Amino acid sequence: LKAAEGAEGLRQLCTRPRVLPASRTMAEATALEGSLDVSTLKTAPIEGQMPGTSGLRKKTKVFMEGYYLHNFVQSVFNALFAEGVPVEGGTLVVSGDGRFWNPEAIQIIIKIAFANGVKRVWCGTNGLLSTPAVSAVIRTRGKGFEPFGGFICSASHNPGGITEDFGIKYNCENGGPAPEKLTDKMVEFTASISQIKMCKGVPDVNLGNKGVYTIGDRIIEVFDPVEDHLNLLQRCFDFGRIKALFARPDFSFVYDSMSGVQGPYATKILEEVLGGKPGSCINADPRPDFGGPSSAWHGHADPNLTYAVELVKAMGLNAKGEKIDTGKPVPVFGAGADGDADRNMILGS
Repeated sequence: LKAAEGAEGLRQLCTRPRVLPASRTMAEATALEGSLDVSTLKTAPIEGQMPGTSGLRKKTKVFMEGYYLHNFVQSVFNALFAEGVPVEGGTLVVSGDGRFWNPEAIQIIIKIAFANGVKRVWCGTNGLLSTPAVSAVIRTRGKGFEPFGGFICSASHNPGGITEDFGIKYNCENGGPAPEKLTDKMVEFTASISQIKMCKGVPDVNLGNKGVYTIGDRIIEVFDPVEDHLNLLQRCFDFGRIKALFARPDFSFVYDSMSGVQGPYATKILEEVLGGKPGSCINADPRPDFGGPSSAWHGHADPNLTYAVELVKAMGLNAKGEKIDTGKPVPVFGAGADGDADRNMILGS
């Protein structure tokens, strides 16, 4: 950081690729039985497949019906080809925020990706990657800027579950959201799509453990979802000074992941790496329904005064932001994240 001169120097330092050792060598890869034969599925346009800046969001059951997801994913590939993106032989990131139907959607996307010529797919274990982590993976994993883009299965802070919401968005080769020029192309293709390419013979991949899987000349790598994001943060922030702050007897904190994807990142980084007090990270186990109706936030993983009930109360506040007596010491610092961890709230005592 001391070597960085101004904002541009800091930007270059934080985005400079760092070559990481591979979690598995190709010699250790597991060969899958199956087929890469490409099936052409007849389809027709589905009304309303118009992604916004945060992607396409609908009720989960809508995505599960027929070829709804398939149509959109193929339309994205059609748009990428039209824009000259190097899809064939390229690397694609596919993961999500852990909401209901994420694992099934990821398997579908992998099959469509291979049929469209993708050579390698990167997935976080259990199909988990926060939206910021997807950006970090695209920009820094391996030699850096290897993927041509990535699909994120997320509806952000919207509740998850079979009766709730699902979503998908596409990030480009720079790690950022697809620009309007590209999303406009996607919409054009959703209105004219007539066929879907899919390798139906590709078996579902075990996303539960790190590993490398091959089928023919195609590769699927499942990796720790935290490592790339952590490595990037360590290059952007002074972890030594933060760790010293955490060690002070007059400092305490609470971090609420609201049962979203941020839990593994919070516990690993804030408690394990930086030495925060165990248990400071609450609701840190990702759940398909983000806690569901029985949770204090009713499965609505949106970090604000209304929904982040447990965090707000722990910080000695009510839903109006007024101080209340909780009968417990109030932490010095409090923060929370939404379902896919790209929306945050920070509170101080």
